[in-house]
Amino acid sequence: MTISVGDKLPEATFKTMTAEGAKTLSTADVFAGKKVVLFGVPGAFTPTCSNNHLPGYLENHDAIAARGVDTIAVVAVNDHFVMNAWAQATGAGGKILFLADGNGDFVRAAGLDLDLSAGGLGTRSKRFSMIVEDGKVTALNIEDAPGQAVESGAAKLLEQL
Repeated sequence: MTISVGDKLPEATFKTMTAEGAKTLSTADVFAGKKVVLFGVPGAFTPTCSNNHLPGYLENHDAIAARGVDTIAVVAVNDHFVMNAWAQATGAGGKILFLADGNGDFVRAAGLDLDLSAGGLGTRSKRFSMIVEDGKVTALNIEDAPGQAVESGAAKLLEQL
């Protein structure tokens, strides 16, 4: 069942890279007591994710933060090495928190997983965005059309803040 507005995020762990190396973060570490914008992408370095979805959040970082958001985070079913390389390649490190959901545990528990096996990609994340306040979903946007980041893009999310 897909997570809905009003639901608490499922308990899960993510990996992220820090200056000291790989670090494991729980759902509570990322979301407890904070207002967080989380967006999910099918994969780091994929065309729509790299050319449209992530850049929108990077370009609107200051406007989003000005609306009381503590953290902007992106999650993908990729390992933390790939997510770190993507952060470096896009210049988004330090502005966006890159969360690796390597086994897809978080997206599966949230009902936001997507089977892209036909394209050789396996289980991935649906393209989505949400506003999370102290672990509770207050806005949720799930993209219907593949290859687009309109419903889940930064412009729509800014309207909801």
